[in-house]
Amino acid sequence: MQKLLSRPLSNPPKHSFSYFFSHSVSKTTYDPPFSPISKPPKPKPKPPDPTPNRNPTPIKFSPFGPGRLDREWTGTSAPVRDELDSCLGEEERIRVLGDPLTEEEIEELVEKYRHSDCARQINLGKNGVTHNMLDDIHNHWKRAEAVRIKCLGGVPTLDMDNVCFHLKYFYRKNPGGKIIYRHINILILYRGRNYDPQNRPVIPLMLWKPYAPIYPKLVQTIADGLTFEETKEMRNRGLHSPALMKLTRNGVYVNVVARAREAFETEEVIRLDCTHVGTSDCKRIGVKLRDLAPCVPILFKDEQIILWRGKRDQERNSDISDVNKKSSGT
Repeated sequence: MQKLLSRPLSNPPKHSFSYFFSHSVSKTTYDPPFSPISKPPKPKPKPPDPTPNRNPTPIKFSPFGPGRLDREWTGTSAPVRDELDSCLGEEERIRVLGDPLTEEEIEELVEKYRHSDCARQINLGKNGVTHNMLDDIHNHWKRAEAVRIKCLGGVPTLDMDNVCFHLKYFYRKNPGGKIIYRHINILILYRGRNYDPQNRPVIPLMLWKPYAPIYPKLVQTIADGLTFEETKEMRNRGLHSPALMKLTRNGVYVNVVARAREAFETEEVIRLDCTHVGTSDCKRIGVKLRDLAPCVPILFKDEQIILWRGKRDQERNSDISDVNKKSSGT
């Protein structure tokens, strides 16, 4: 009996489970239910182009929309090349303005639009006159003869003449627009007698803020006309001198230039306290005062602006000597 049990079966029944399992594995590939999925092969990198373009065309980024800027950027502006268009624009502007307004008409428009509760008002921010603002002006001109422009504050209010110039400059090419009232930071812009909203100029909107241009160095290590020791002494005098004015953030700086010119009549160095104004706005204020006062910025430190009036005494003496030489020669 033990011999029979110990001897293996030579021909097991085909209906047995072990027999079926062994034969199924041998004939088909074993694939358990939780087998990992094979990852797809990675695409082979493309070989580099043997003939690359050595002079690729530069990509132009326009703040007025893709493909809408065809002028060359000089770093500070994009000047117009053709002067004929500006002359034609000036003629069209005169035609749109029509006959000059009488004094009674101007007084009526000013009384209607100069008040703070005027519905036709556009606020001019710290970025100055932009293309979006010009489009808003034309939108107001559809239903009103004039529009009230209020400069909320910031660097543009330092030079209101520049704001008025740019409004006239834009409308020299885009017909219409005349400033009939100006008081501190309030302007009233009249559209003209022959203004037609259907023929308004198409102004491209600024879709994103452009990159700031690269300006030259504002403050030199050694000021022109001074030595290193004299420049250092001027800076120390300015830091320890009383502040001429205290400027606030986004304030109205209409009288800053006049105060600086008056102070330079008696003082050689002045200081402007620009606490909480911001480093960027401090430098922009310094650039404006350099051109308008005129003066020489010699230090920007801890939101303090130190301005030097320059070698005015030497210039005056040289002018007087030149006049004396001419008079003696004659």
